[in-house]
Amino acid sequence: MASIVQPLPASNGRLDWLREWLRSELAPYPGRFALVGRMVTASTLVMILSMTFKLPYGAYAAIYAVILSRENLEATANAVRMIAIGFVLAGAYLILGLMLALGDPTLRFFWISAGFFLGFWSMSALSNYAASGRFGYLLAITVTLWDRHTTAASKVENTLWAVGVITLASVITLMLEIAFAAFTRSDTVIDAIVERLACVEELLTHCLASNTESSRLRTRVSRLAMTGTSGMRQKLRRAGFDPEYAAEMGAVVGLTGRLVDLAATLPYFVVGVPAGDGARIGKLAKRITTIREALLAGLVPQLPEASGDSESLPGFPLLVEMEQTVSLFHQTLRGAESLHVFAPPAVEAPSKRFLTGALLDSEHLKFALRGCLASTSCYVIFNTLFWPEISTAVTTCFLTALTTIGASHQKQTLRFAGALIGGFGVGMGAQIFILPWIDSIAGFTVLYIAAIGVAAWIATSSPRLSYLGVQVAVAFCLINLPEFRFQTSLTVARDRVVGILLGLVVMWLCFDQLWSKPAAAEIRTTLASALRLLARLARGPVSRDLSQAIDESHSLRDSINAQLDRVRSLADGMLFEFGPSRRRDLELRACIWRWQPQLRTLFVMRIASLKYRLQAPGFKVPEKVALSQQGYDEGSARLLEHMADQVDGRTPRVANSVVRQHELLDGMLRNVEAEASRGLPTAQAMSLVTLVREIDTLTRSFAAEITTEFAGS
Repeated sequence: MASIVQPLPASNGRLDWLREWLRSELAPYPGRFALVGRMVTASTLVMILSMTFKLPYGAYAAIYAVILSRENLEATANAVRMIAIGFVLAGAYLILGLMLALGDPTLRFFWISAGFFLGFWSMSALSNYAASGRFGYLLAITVTLWDRHTTAASKVENTLWAVGVITLASVITLMLEIAFAAFTRSDTVIDAIVERLACVEELLTHCLASNTESSRLRTRVSRLAMTGTSGMRQKLRRAGFDPEYAAEMGAVVGLTGRLVDLAATLPYFVVGVPAGDGARIGKLAKRITTIREALLAGLVPQLPEASGDSESLPGFPLLVEMEQTVSLFHQTLRGAESLHVFAPPAVEAPSKRFLTGALLDSEHLKFALRGCLASTSCYVIFNTLFWPEISTAVTTCFLTALTTIGASHQKQTLRFAGALIGGFGVGMGAQIFILPWIDSIAGFTVLYIAAIGVAAWIATSSPRLSYLGVQVAVAFCLINLPEFRFQTSLTVARDRVVGILLGLVVMWLCFDQLWSKPAAAEIRTTLASALRLLARLARGPVSRDLSQAIDESHSLRDSINAQLDRVRSLADGMLFEFGPSRRRDLELRACIWRWQPQLRTLFVMRIASLKYRLQAPGFKVPEKVALSQQGYDEGSARLLEHMADQVDGRTPRVANSVVRQHELLDGMLRNVEAEASRGLPTAQAMSLVTLVREIDTLTRSFAAEITTEFAGS
């Protein structure tokens, strides 16, 4: 077991852990500099336009220019489209309210409260958060318009300005992304393939040098394996390529995904390569390099001769399968192989549901009621105090409302920390020490680029930290951009932070005390769901058609990956939950963190094992071997489902049933080994048997830990 699951590095203290975490979050990665550059450029252009032409709501427009930039053009375009829809709908709702409820304070109050309720309900019930979240956000940033002592025409005009300026910022960001994509002239599918091939090549180089692979490289390969190739296949379907080219590239994508799947298992098997065997691995790495360079140049790779040795190296299983996969690249691109066996047919994926559940589901209604109560309370408080400058309390309610207590607390903490850093640190610091020495828009632009650059760099971290960067940008923009002059009053930063504090307090009262749903309870459900999905993956696809089976496996992999990511996110949120069960919850969280590497390792190994079940080219096995493997996989899937029931607390933990399952698995495993040794060449038999043994060891070890942890629950 020690050869599979590596222990987490020991920490000398909480500060050491924090430093290491920040270092990993803020470290550069491929594409980060370009992404930050686009974010800063878009936001700076919007800032210059708003300051030059004195556009209302320019601060929010500059913020959205930071938020909208994505890793690729397609994602940015989709975000712009959904956000524009949300803002247009919110603008229509506001103008309708101005027409119907402006003259009656009581009716106006209920109309605003109804808008808050609708905004929170849409955030919970609709599957697209970009559109639903921005609907509520526009209500929050324009809510102070309703109570101003100005004409109705002025209020309508300002509402339209809010919609128009933010939409303009979205269009500018999208145009910048289009220009960047045209300038770079890159093919996102080819880039993704090349990235994966380079990662496999680096991993082989580490093995060849007898180096212990870094945790960064292991995490990267595993992440690529779990992510799969769905994104690349979707881009191929939507790009409108020539059918023959799309078929060729679909096959290359499929082969690349297979190669990554195999490579992801190497860190858990390879303990060292004897000096005399390094030439074979080096030749494999060189062949991958040739493929990568040929794809970048748009050529068919001319591969060096493959090794004639068909034997696997000791401690290096699946090497033969990797060599066969690499050889198939050349055959595929020169038309020597049928393409449909490597990738599913180019059929458009079914559209996602617009609703996440029933229209009047009780959970949606409870979420909307809590959010409406919180935001309406903030609205009443700042109007009672005649202090509209703290209206950031309402936006805080919309921005930090999540379904579990821990997740909400985590986001609230990041929002407050971002307000302190961006407001008191960067904002006030600039007002005191820098702005007095600046007398032109050029000087302010330099300051703005520096501040937004820092915020954008943080915002491009993982979801565990990225929200902090967004809030730093929000605080800085709301202090320095609302007025078309250099901001000299320090009360602006004070009011923003006070409003955020008010929103956090009200959210704690409303969301924690009413129908609260702890992350500790949600994480058990999510973990059980992930285990059941792994059981489905272990059983293999239902369809006997290879192309359809591959498509089913990709969809299942996406679902498992999403569930494992959610488990990790919920584990982070548990740190922010307090109460009598906190000690037990933190113990569960520690177990979850310990199980995460095991779960992901089992996932990666199951992906590699699935190649034999699918009878993919290079992985074909005799029928008796396939039936033996299928029998073992069925028993292993039942054990995974039993583990899921234990986590859920659905069935009593009967020791005899577990013992019986283990006895059955022992017999099935021996059967697989016997059939493989009789029906397969030595190299392929060694690869399959080693893989199944490691899957068995890991599954049983994980089952024992699950039983121990949930025995008394």
